[in-house]
Parts: sequence; structure tokens; C-alpha cells
Amino acid sequence: MPFLTDSLAVGGFAGFLLGVSTYVGPVIAMILIWRYLKLKPSGLMLWCATIWLMVGVLASVFGEVEKAWWILAGLWALVALIDAIWIKLIPSVKVQRTLPGRFAIGVAGDVTLKVSNSSRWPLSAHLYDGLPEEGACELLPWSGTLPGKGYQEVTYPATLHERGMATFDEAHVQVSSPFRFWVKQQRIGEKEQSRVYPNYEPVIRFALLTMESSPEQMGIVMKNRVGLSKDFHQLRDYHLGDMLSQIDWKATSKRLSLISRDYQEQRDQNVILAIDCGRRMRAMDGEMPQFDHCLNAMLLLAYVALRQGDNVGILSFGGEERWLPPVKGVNSMTTILNHLYDYQTSTNPSDYAEAVEKLMVRQRRRALVVVLSNVRGEDGADLIQPLQMLRKRHVVMLANLREKEVVDAMEAPIATLDDALKFGATQRYLDDRRLVLNELNAHGIQTVDTTAKQLPVALANRYLATRQEV
Repeated sequence: MPFLTDSLAVGGFAGFLLGVSTYVGPVIAMILIWRYLKLKPSGLMLWCATIWLMVGVLASVFGEVEKAWWILAGLWALVALIDAIWIKLIPSVKVQRTLPGRFAIGVAGDVTLKVSNSSRWPLSAHLYDGLPEEGACELLPWSGTLPGKGYQEVTYPATLHERGMATFDEAHVQVSSPFRFWVKQQRIGEKEQSRVYPNYEPVIRFALLTMESSPEQMGIVMKNRVGLSKDFHQLRDYHLGDMLSQIDWKATSKRLSLISRDYQEQRDQNVILAIDCGRRMRAMDGEMPQFDHCLNAMLLLAYVALRQGDNVGILSFGGEERWLPPVKGVNSMTTILNHLYDYQTSTNPSDYAEAVEKLMVRQRRRALVVVLSNVRGEDGADLIQPLQMLRKRHVVMLANLREKEVVDAMEAPIATLDDALKFGATQRYLDDRRLVLNELNAHGIQTVDTTAKQLPVALANRYLATRQEV
């Protein structure tokens, strides 16, 4: 290359190094600015460097282009330096995050970022929020212009897929320099936390159906037990078929027509929900773990029980050992949600005997105890005896979650030997489970064995049918 050859001829090896540094100098300068000024070369900067190197090659071949190349290099270096100093002196943008009061697992919640620009010049910015690892958003990153002495509000839907406390880290902001040669990268804002609750949208839907129409639309059957409870509800006109003991003779004498007493289900009873947090509940059933399906069923059952005037308490076992004493009133759903939202499964086996011992100590008053778990045939020896002990003081019900994969395997067509073997193994698995459940029923322990989709309503129906025994 003539330019390098001339440098070598004029100044020897030192001149040659000077010629080489003319090419690599800008690259070294960009690396130093990136390293010490925390400025990243933009795409425009890299394109300019490429063009400058190409013109340098031409200058090495055609000497008359050398002067233009030096002028171009000087202008480029001057503008790039001014641009770097300018963006470095511009005050950093500020980010304020507004989170919803709570998230529901798998349901998008709106997060708002207020990005403020305190400088007088408009700034081109790219923004990505510090979402939790289990979070997702298709609308990020955001790109736009921040007005001078103004702000821009960015609202995006964030979907979180894990219950508990979610942490939002600082936002990642990239601000372009005025001449677009440099990009200033910053992490701005504060770490914030928000609670991620179970998806209780089905509970809300059931609640609205209850208030607007009737429980039958929920699939919950309210059985008529007129005259069987001791809690007086109201007086009404006599209906054909009313028992003689229902007639209120005093009201009848005043009205000169038969008046009957109406009774309602007894209230202020205790319902204890004991949920298994052991390793078996970690298995996926559809898009959610079995544990989350049980949580949804618990929420519906708790809501129905609170509306019936009963008290609801919660016990967890199998690693996550926590206790919520019975609470009363529909407004207590908030207390229950705050207690349940960060429940997590563990890798520990479930110890039913230990759970029963703790429950017997904490709940001495007679109650309906609902145990939510995934029981298999090999659990019979560890499960039956503790529940028998619990049955001496309380009414006991086992809600057993049947895996969807097992149901699908039983319904799948059999076309090959492998299909037949799979069907036989599945049938044996279900038979072993059924033996355990039948033995529990024989000892007076009620069981609900159904799939995740049917569990909430099936459990609520069984509760309404069982509460008379408490």
C-alpha cells in the first residue's frame, strides 16, 4: 500500500508504525471511550468507521485521495468527540415504576414506567424493564423519543408465571447521543416487589354467578334440608308436605292461616383445609402444577364456606408447614389470599402422621377437615391410620387429585403392544388407588377423587353435603 510504503521509506519502522496507527487508532479510541466513558459505539458510528477505512484503502492506492481522507478523519473525530462529551454531560434520565397492587399467576397486569428527561434536548431512547425471571412481555423493549424537559409514560402488560414475591430489577435504558454516534447504557430506577397470587379468576366468576343468579349455575347443588337444621331462618306460608313440627301455632293464630317455620343450614362451623406441599404435588397437570390446581379448589371451597357463615382455617404440610387459624366472613378472603399466595412445594415426602398430630393440637374444636393431596396405592399404610386418628374428633374428607395424563391414557385407543402395556399399567395404578380410597370410605372418611378441572365444584358440592355432620 503506497501510504504505508511511503511511511516506511520516510521514517523507517517508526514511520510504518505511525501509518498503521492511523488505521487502528480510531478503533482503539472507540474501545477506550467504551471502557472509560461507558459509551457504546452506535451502528452509525460503526458504519462511519467502515467508510473511513474504505476511503483509507483508496488513499493508499490513489495518493490524491489522501488529503480528503485526513480531512474526513479529522471531521469525524471532532464530531465524535463532541458527541461523546455532549451525551456524557447530559443528565441521566429517570425512571419511576408503578406496579399493580397484585398479580395473578398467568394473567397479564399493567406496569407503567414514567421515563423523565431533565435536559432541554429531546433524546432517543430504548427501554427494557427488569422483569422477574418468570415474567414475560411481548411489547418490550420500547423505543421512542423523550421530549426535552418532559417525560414519556410506557405501559406494558407483564405476565408472571410463578406465585410468591416477584422482584422487578432496575430498568435498562439506552440513550442515543445527539449525533447518534454513541449510546449511553444505564440501569435506572429501583428494585421493587409485588405479590403474585393464585389465579382466583374462576372464584370471582363463581362468586358473580352466586350473587347474580343461583348456585346451580355454578354446578353447586344446594340440597333442601328444611326442618333438619336448628337455625331458624324465617316464617312463611304453609306448604303442602310441611311437617307438623314446622308449624308456628302462635303466628298461625294471629294470621288465621297456617304459618310454617323455615330453617337454614347451621352456621359458624369450622372448616380446616390441609394442603399437601410435598414433592408429589410438583408434578405438572396441564399448564399448571397439581399444587396450583389444589389451591384454586381451596379458594372456591373457602369462598363457599365463608358465604355459608362458616370459619375457614388452613394448614400446610410436607415441607411448607404453616397455619392460619380459622377466619370468618367473606371479607376474610383477602386474609386467605395473603396467606396462600407464596405457598411453594418442596422436595420432601409428605408426612401425614406429623400433619395430623399438629392439627389435633391446633384445632381442638370439632371441624370438617379437608385434606388435599395426590394419593397413590403405596400411600395406604402411611395415610389410613393418621386419618383414622383424626376421624375420632373431626369429620374428615380426602380430596384426591386424579392426573389428567392417567385419564388420557385410559381413554387412548389401543393399537400396538406398547399401548396395551401402557393401558394395563395405568389400570393397575388406578386399582391400587381405588383400594386405598375404598378402605378410607370403610373407616368413615369421605373421599373426592377427580380431575383438576372438576375438583373445585366437586369439592364444594361434597362440602355442602357433608357440613351437616360437623
